[in-house]
Amino acid sequence: MDQLIKATAAGGEVRAFAAVTTDVVAEAMRRHDCYPVAAAALGRTMTGALLLAANLKNKESVTIKFKGDGPLGTVTADATAEGSVRGYVDHPHVNIPLNSHGKIDVGGGIGAGILSVTRFTGLKEPVTGSVDITNGEVAEDLINYLYTSEQTPSSIGLGVLVSPELKCLGAGGFFIQPMPGASDETIDRLEENLKGISSVSHMVLEGMDAAGIAGKILGGFDDVKILSTIDLAFRCNCSKNYITDRLLTLGEEDLRALRDDGTAEVKCHFCNEAYTFDREDLSVIYNVAQKMRDMRARGQL
Repeated sequence: MDQLIKATAAGGEVRAFAAVTTDVVAEAMRRHDCYPVAAAALGRTMTGALLLAANLKNKESVTIKFKGDGPLGTVTADATAEGSVRGYVDHPHVNIPLNSHGKIDVGGGIGAGILSVTRFTGLKEPVTGSVDITNGEVAEDLINYLYTSEQTPSSIGLGVLVSPELKCLGAGGFFIQPMPGASDETIDRLEENLKGISSVSHMVLEGMDAAGIAGKILGGFDDVKILSTIDLAFRCNCSKNYITDRLLTLGEEDLRALRDDGTAEVKCHFCNEAYTFDREDLSVIYNVAQKMRDMRARGQL
């Protein structure tokens, strides 16, 4: 089961989150029919969103969006503090050569552009920060965002391992942050630990769980405390009622054309779930929209 854990060490001088996300990434790959580059980009972004959301309160959420000029288009992921995540990539069927290190070229798939992070914290308006994409490899971009926009020095590791048969073999990540006032000894220990970590996805492939990843990045500290464990799941909040509400915002001509066609299929961007509307459904939607327009015209809505 995919899980995320929250931990502290060094007397509270270090905060760490670690996650195994193999199942949620596999579900996203299945729903969007992702080729390897899209799978790696989307999987890393979803895992990164879960790690950033772990710092939020219940009912709060975060959206990460990479809007680059690469062949993948925009890569988007939403995650909640409760461990739900969803995401999509504009163009999941992208094939590009491996990078100079012989690995999936996520940076080439995303390209140059803007990374934005939006936090929904229950305030009237969400809070959005944005930075230029650093290299499109996701982890480095999130590190740069946190340092530039939020003045938060941190280290993030993300990994997605995809087989030639387009199966997710392992996915996960970690977020580690020295708190203000952390000693030089603590920071030196963290830096040594990070030097010994080569691939998060391979750690997961070898059977390491979230607690094991946390133990690896917090090695050498004798007071590691696991604060909480959260079960993770790919979960979308779309529904036929939600899609109906969106259809009601269409113009009269568009709704009339849909009604006259007699059928419509609408897919959710985030989960690719298809919702079918027959002639009766579309007639009801058209009539309701017409009544809403009439009420607005009379100042009753």
